[in-house]
Amino acid sequence: MLNIIIPNLLKSALTDFQGEVAALLAACLWAVASVVYGFVGKRIPPLQLNLIKGVVAIALLLLTIFIRGELFPSISPLPFFLLLMSGVVGIGLGDTAFLAAINSLGARRVLLIGTLAPPITAILALIFLQEHLNFGAWCGILLTILGVAWVITERTPSTPNTDHTSTTPLWQGIGLGLLTAMTNATGAVLSRAALANTSVSPLWAALLRLGAGVVILLIWLSFSKQNRNFQINNLVVSRQVILAAIFASFCGTYLGIWLQQTALKFTVTGISFTLLQTSPLFVIPLNIWMGETVSLRAIAGVMVAITGIALLFLLK
Repeated sequence: MLNIIIPNLLKSALTDFQGEVAALLAACLWAVASVVYGFVGKRIPPLQLNLIKGVVAIALLLLTIFIRGELFPSISPLPFFLLLMSGVVGIGLGDTAFLAAINSLGARRVLLIGTLAPPITAILALIFLQEHLNFGAWCGILLTILGVAWVITERTPSTPNTDHTSTTPLWQGIGLGLLTAMTNATGAVLSRAALANTSVSPLWAALLRLGAGVVILLIWLSFSKQNRNFQINNLVVSRQVILAAIFASFCGTYLGIWLQQTALKFTVTGISFTLLQTSPLFVIPLNIWMGETVSLRAIAGVMVAITGIALLFLLK
């Protein structure tokens, strides 16, 4: 009996909640990638790192499109333009600001500021896309954000004061964090506008967004002072850094953005983006696996967030 019931339940979940499941999978992969980027970011400047992961992911997306036979899709001009703008804002500007903010504030503080992104996204979607959420959905969003914030703000003995590891002024790092939240929210709404009620596939949406983001990064890099300090030979010598960057690009950019676009296509923006911001919850198992101690407070935060996530599923 269980052999019949369990597969049917899984099939139903993937069918009825494919957007939500995609968002949680993306958040999980981003958690893995963020740990790797924490190592790679010490060796590669944010602008160049963003460009490298974008180029690697584009190559993988093109290979996937070729294998799946999804060549030359029919995309009308408006969704095409919206996806390009989403890439410029969300990837070109947003991801660079995110990596720079991590260098300035540390991942914990940046992720805490990032909890502002889901409500901003929901409000923008309400204004521009007329996506209305019921009271239960707002409660689910609030509980999820509170749980994530609870986990992020916890201090551990092994990292007492490592959040602010840069000489960059604190206010500048906070500004970068807020810019990250705003650009991610704007990029999500633009993607949702392009994907909802259209035939555009999430795979092509991911490719167009990344392509636009990489073009902007190339233009930005050509005018940046970092260009003169960027020695490609140093990267070639450090094979470990390159391999780590490629692995993080595969998980966080190639698969992550593909799943992100799937979530935005099949789920309303406020809910999908809230679930996409649950990466800190998936860092907890990684911490346990790496031998770190996880407190009862962190576990309590995860339980609060899971309650919020359950509400988003049950009250869809």
